[in-house]
Amino acid sequence: MSERATVDASEEIPPSEWGRRQPLPSVGPWAFAVVVGLLVIGRLVFAQYLTAPALQAWATIFVAICVQALPFLVFGVLLSAAITAFVPASFWTRALPRRPFLAVPVAGAAGAVLPGCECASVPVASGLMSRGVTPAAALAFLLASPAINPVVIVATVVAFPGQPMMAVARFGASLVVAVLAGWVWLRFGRAEWLRIPARAGGEGSKWRTFQDAMGHDFLHAGGFLVVGGATAATMNVIVPRSWLESVAGVPVLSVLALAALAVILSICSEADAFVAASLTAFSPTAKLAFLVVGPMVDLKLIALQAGTFGRRFAARFIPLTFVLAVIVSMAVGEVLL
Repeated sequence: MSERATVDASEEIPPSEWGRRQPLPSVGPWAFAVVVGLLVIGRLVFAQYLTAPALQAWATIFVAICVQALPFLVFGVLLSAAITAFVPASFWTRALPRRPFLAVPVAGAAGAVLPGCECASVPVASGLMSRGVTPAAALAFLLASPAINPVVIVATVVAFPGQPMMAVARFGASLVVAVLAGWVWLRFGRAEWLRIPARAGGEGSKWRTFQDAMGHDFLHAGGFLVVGGATAATMNVIVPRSWLESVAGVPVLSVLALAALAVILSICSEADAFVAASLTAFSPTAKLAFLVVGPMVDLKLIALQAGTFGRRFAARFIPLTFVLAVIVSMAVGEVLL
């Protein structure tokens, strides 16, 4: 697919060939409020009956994932809505290189300035696409932002005292994966695989546009966060940890095991370094794979990406990202760790 880094002001933004999805119907906010109310009532009424250890563990993990991710999701939604309402499309023409091949690494490196987790990156990337940024560049930003921002790197340094190369390896491997994934999508991605949320533009005041975009993104992404959190909690309960410990001494299997664990646990990127540091039975390269895969591919991200960009996109982009993350982690770990 041939993509353009810039869009003429007279053309529709984003171009119609990139795909569009209509906004949620107006009943969405009320339905969301009803679901939240039922969950709160159910928690108060049935808490005393949910005494099984597995159910208690599931509830604890589910609430932890949602509570941990929600502030960053709100931050991402606010930033995405601000981009839609207040940043003119011409800005991206000036900010990114004209050639898409060069726009991808620039957008990936720009992810270092956004202090948020992966839940924030999905609505922000959606907002970038809706303003005319080439999808490959926006996807590179989506992958890099939660993995290489300053908060994550500092947390990694703190979690691995005396091992500064772990933070260096994480930064380098994550950026390489983001850029490679963007380039692969630029070369092989097809317009019909990716749908971009429709955004109101030029109608009413900018504040009205901001409010509409914020409401749409929050309700949509919030619903899929709940789905992803519930799935992650379920996998945490049913997958025995002894399976992972049995492969800790096998080099390739240990990397794959921690990569799979990162997908299942769905830990926020600001906190995952402390979990990785606690996995003392595994090699540094396996821990690096955990740190690189987690912010790019986990269960809540799968739900968010599928809901935002479509199932056909998720079915292709998520396996691509996982494979690249594992391969690059093994290569970088071999060299630096």
